[in-house]
Amino acid sequence: MANLKEVRNRIASVQSTQQITKAMKMVSAAKLKRATNAIIALRPYATKLKEILANLSASLEGSSSPFIQEREPNKVLIVTVSSNRGLAGAFNMNVIKAANNLIAEKYSDQLKNGNVSIISIGKKTQDFYEKRNYNVIGNNNEVYNALTFENVTKITDAIMDGFIKGDFDKVELVYNRFKNAAVQIITSEQLLPLPKAEETKVDAKTTNVDYILEPSQEEIVEQLIPKSVKIQLYKAVLDSHASEHGARMTSMDKATENAGELLKALKLSYNQARQAAITTELTEIVSGAAALNG
Repeated sequence: MANLKEVRNRIASVQSTQQITKAMKMVSAAKLKRATNAIIALRPYATKLKEILANLSASLEGSSSPFIQEREPNKVLIVTVSSNRGLAGAFNMNVIKAANNLIAEKYSDQLKNGNVSIISIGKKTQDFYEKRNYNVIGNNNEVYNALTFENVTKITDAIMDGFIKGDFDKVELVYNRFKNAAVQIITSEQLLPLPKAEETKVDAKTTNVDYILEPSQEEIVEQLIPKSVKIQLYKAVLDSHASEHGARMTSMDKATENAGELLKALKLSYNQARQAAITTELTEIVSGAAALNG
């Protein structure tokens, strides 16, 4: 009977877990819809802005903007975009692995000299790098409480200000790019200095377009460059936000399925144990009756 009680308790525990995972899946599905709408709405604007800058590449070469000036990458900043919460499968760990690989492959010397800094947008990557004594700058986890362009721009302004001052010679961005609810593509991009036109992926059909520019080409380019940097980071955060909910929804769906399979196995064990207990009781009754009759 003790075995039966143990199995009943396990069944109740798994059923409770299954209800929780179902609820979390539904919540993530609702949040995913809003997050997907946001990134889908921004992508055409971000793509067009990148396209215009690519078409103005001739002007960029002679521009005095500090955001396109190539420098020896003695000091490097890695911007990681993750989530504040777990239960999203490998979502956060993929960002950490990609950032670690990027540092190991391109900036191992800078790391040895203590010249690799981290700005984390998301508690999971912040905790990871703080525990390993990286130079983690600031705390930007509250941005998810009100995910707006203005709030993300505050982070971008700090990054651009540090780049101008020479605190960083190069800024790299690591995040999950949203494809669909089941697929998130880990992405590494150079944020600063602004990649050259030949390094920017733009549809070949849209290049070599002549624009009529007012007030002047130089002034417009000077305004577009910082705006492009801000849009790029905002787009990365929106991509990551949608990816997080997609990953969590997928993870909770899988957890619900696993709980269902475990329930089937536990119910089978319970029925077997119950049948064995009944058989034992019947055997004891028959044996007792036989003893009395004997």
